[in-house]
Amino acid sequence: MDTQAALDGLTLEEARAQLLELIIDVSFERKEVTLASGRKSNFYLDLRQTLMRPRGVALGGRLVLDLLSRGTPVQAVGGMAVGAVPLVSAVLGAAARTPGHEDMLGFFVRKEAKKHGMGKQVEGGFAEGQVVALVEDTTTTGGSTLDAVEIVEAAGGKVARVICLVDRGEGAAEAFAERGLALEPVFGRADLPIEG
Repeated sequence: MDTQAALDGLTLEEARAQLLELIIDVSFERKEVTLASGRKSNFYLDLRQTLMRPRGVALGGRLVLDLLSRGTPVQAVGGMAVGAVPLVSAVLGAAARTPGHEDMLGFFVRKEAKKHGMGKQVEGGFAEGQVVALVEDTTTTGGSTLDAVEIVEAAGGKVARVICLVDRGEGAAEAFAERGLALEPVFGRADLPIEG
């Protein structure tokens, strides 16, 4: 059995357990850091270390697609460059192998519009009026994804969902709630071995 078939054969609970184990192994570190928000934290998460591995991409894409399969349907998935790009690709890879999701579109949002070419700030696909989900590997305050909400809606997308792999539990859920959006994390702060 090949690796992909083995991963596809996992139950969702098994996939979740394996992804969390990988995150803790390669992406989690107990140490004092200053976050992008300027806040101090006693742990560091670098989900790129997980999502730049075949197993991490396969598991992360599958679990986020599972969340997308429940609740409000969306036609496209995207997020801020560069952080969301690996996760968007992971979700699209999972969608390609999942009946009913083969037409899912992907996109990413630049911090500012390109200075050349077509001058786009949103790259990839969604048509005006389509319902989209924004994804992020890790959320802290939610600031960059809130920026993406504004940019995507200005470009004609309807942001209905926000999903992340790990919510650090430092205000993102409340910030999205103020915009009428529920943050849907695969894992939360309680899943991490912060103490010890």
